[in-house]
Amino acid sequence: MDYRKLGPSGTVVTAYCLGTMTFGAEADETASHKLLDDYFAWGGNFIDTADVYSAGKSEEIIGRWLKARPTEARQAIVATKGRFPMGNGPNDIGLSRRHLGQALDDSLRRLGLEQIDLYQMHAWDALTPIEETLRFLDDAVSSGKIGYYGFSNYVGWHIAKASEIAKARGYTRPVTLQPQYSLLARDIELEIVAACQDAGMGLLPWSPLGGGWLTGKYKRDEMPTGATRLGENPNRGSESYAPRNAQERTWAIIGAVEEIAKARGVSMAQVALAWTAAQPAVTSVILGARTPEQLADNLGAMKVELSKEEMVRLNEVSAPQPLDYPYGKGGTNQRHRKIEGGR
Repeated sequence: MDYRKLGPSGTVVTAYCLGTMTFGAEADETASHKLLDDYFAWGGNFIDTADVYSAGKSEEIIGRWLKARPTEARQAIVATKGRFPMGNGPNDIGLSRRHLGQALDDSLRRLGLEQIDLYQMHAWDALTPIEETLRFLDDAVSSGKIGYYGFSNYVGWHIAKASEIAKARGYTRPVTLQPQYSLLARDIELEIVAACQDAGMGLLPWSPLGGGWLTGKYKRDEMPTGATRLGENPNRGSESYAPRNAQERTWAIIGAVEEIAKARGVSMAQVALAWTAAQPAVTSVILGARTPEQLADNLGAMKVELSKEEMVRLNEVSAPQPLDYPYGKGGTNQRHRKIEGGR
């Protein structure tokens, strides 16, 4: 395993993190524990979950695994999240001190831990002052309930505002952002990556395989069927079939990934994951494998180092396609200048 620092912190994690959104839903406890066993046998040490994953069952399954395997538990870096509703009341959701206090204690109980290594805000909360959230997180670090904190699904101004307020108030500062990021979804490069780099935060990409699209399992003009994410629900979220299938860019990217994979004798998933892991500011790539076979294939990406020529090809075919201003060429050109001056 390749080891990297957790953002700017001194804690070390593996470059591939085990995502556990399927635990308690698509994978029962036995299957989930098998995935954890295999991941740690490969040398992994980083687990990502959230309180809303299977309504707390994911955390409970991980907690029982940690209790049963003290040797692995001692090495495990555990990340979870709070923000989304865990009840029907008006205070059972959000980033308020009240909700986060309860959510954090509940996560600690389900995981069987005294401290959560990385506590992440699962999404922005427009109703709670950011100062309230940051003060709570600073107190949680001081009390020893969490080691570090980070964000998930924040946009550029959220990151900049939160990090600068934390700096100005002398609070503990965020270390990571967990965004959607893959060859198919590169829009975070327009502003979010730069905001994280400016704040010194690392990236923990989720859905690096584009919901399975980059594995080659879906075919053009052939509706997905069977035991796959889109086979079970073709309209599933941002990776839904119809919109992506209609884009020429989608199939150009998949074609390039397939050609590189065939030339190397590796899987398409390994090529796509290797590309994501090589991007600036990436700390650890979250794997969403549902079976031991998928996990083994995904972890094979550790051995894939793409050449400069392969990276250029993938970067070109998957480049974001924003309007000209402010994120296109016109706006980008205005944000830079030649050191020697001139037009």
